[in-house]
Amino acid sequence: MTAPATADLLALDRAAQDLLFRAARTANTFTDEPVTDAQVAAIHDLIRYGPTAYNGQPLRVLLLRSAAARARLLPYVSSSNRAKTATAPLVAVLAADVDFHDRLPELYPHRPQARDWLRDRAARAEQARFNATLQIGYLLVGVRAAGLAAGPMAGFDAAGVTREFFPDGRHEALLLLNLGHPGPDAWAQRLPRLSTEEVVWTR
Repeated sequence: MTAPATADLLALDRAAQDLLFRAARTANTFTDEPVTDAQVAAIHDLIRYGPTAYNGQPLRVLLLRSAAARARLLPYVSSSNRAKTATAPLVAVLAADVDFHDRLPELYPHRPQARDWLRDRAARAEQARFNATLQIGYLLVGVRAAGLAAGPMAGFDAAGVTREFFPDGRHEALLLLNLGHPGPDAWAQRLPRLSTEEVVWTR
């Protein structure tokens, strides 16, 4: 008997699989079509169900829509990322809320003592960064689910962006994300992916 194709073993149909993963790419150019607040809300309403430790949900998303806000950001962006960030329909600064533990009495109510577990700021910041990064992965898939393209960028001065946009000291910038509909020549060549045999072991 011939083994079924791997795609046939998944609950999602092939079109959804392709939309979220196989056909999805990091976009480098975008059309002028805007990304609306309603689209952003729909994306978040989907991805907020992804798991995080203590259900802490430390990811915070700052949308830069105005020209003034974009101008404040660009000096901190690497030269190779600056032009596409200047012209993308929407740019998001993805940050970790280091004081996410303040919401744990509400978000993790069956463990009232959970907030006290995270009194140490250094340990809490590590938790915030790790779980916010996990949420960023959910967010990228959510953007694709909305039929949009994402251009995540680590090429920027994260400390500078944190100082510029989060002077309260509560948030740490982790990643920049350009959002929109892909424009001309939006995609670089697809790079190789590791096989299952190279990634997955059994003991």
